[in-house]
Amino acid sequence: MKLFVDNLTHVDFSYLHPKRGLVGESWAVQLVLDGSLDPQGMICDFGVVKRRVKQWLDAHLDHMLAVPAQTPGLHIDQQGGMTEVRWHYPGGDLFRCRSPEQAIAALPCTAIDELSVAHWCRDQLRQLFPEQVQGVELAFTTESIEGHYYHYSHGLQQHEGNCQRIAHGHRSRIMIYRNGHRDEGLEGRWAECFRDIYIGTRAHLQDKSEGMHRYAYSAPQGEFELELPARCCYLIDTESTVEQIAAHLAQQIRLDHPQDEIVVRAFEGIGKGAIAIA
Repeated sequence: MKLFVDNLTHVDFSYLHPKRGLVGESWAVQLVLDGSLDPQGMICDFGVVKRRVKQWLDAHLDHMLAVPAQTPGLHIDQQGGMTEVRWHYPGGDLFRCRSPEQAIAALPCTAIDELSVAHWCRDQLRQLFPEQVQGVELAFTTESIEGHYYHYSHGLQQHEGNCQRIAHGHRSRIMIYRNGHRDEGLEGRWAECFRDIYIGTRAHLQDKSEGMHRYAYSAPQGEFELELPARCCYLIDTESTVEQIAAHLAQQIRLDHPQDEIVVRAFEGIGKGAIAIA
């Protein structure tokens, strides 16, 4: 007998890609349990399944920087409750992230993708369930998006939860309307501008010499620092909440189209976001 839960939750995180560098990602979680029935006639109560899996994913992947620990040239140093990751982009540019250990997930693989991360999760998730559960099948899926989207990473210093982590991210659609009509040309232009981008807050930028950006801030979970090529960054004057990103986009587009009403629907991962009008 099998029990399934479609779209159990979503995970939003960033990861290191061997060619693209720092990439924000959003996946939906699909789960199947294989087992026998208990005296209640259940494999496991749905409420228990959803709560335990979501809690585990929140602690081990969601809103974290996932790094493939077996990647050649990747260096991970852990001491004093802090983790530092060093790596180089193709071409030699440095990537460095130093964060409290709970903000970085080092996975025993050579690449971060849906299959490798699901395989890593499955064996550990099996321990969460009663003995009548003999198997766990986990799958991560991307949202089906008709139109333009982008991958971005960021960190929210003032956030009280895990969004304060300096390198987490999302895969997000974008919708832009001019005078009530969808403008796919503008959507494509901004999606390309934000492709695999780090959206940085200007006040967090500590150094921008030699073609690099170094961001740093102190937040409730600890000290955070991130260094990566300037070409992979986009600066805004505010915290990079989805509300502020939507407002920034609407204002920038209005500068080019001062006679038009601009409406931006900016997404933060799957099924949530903000609307700004300029």
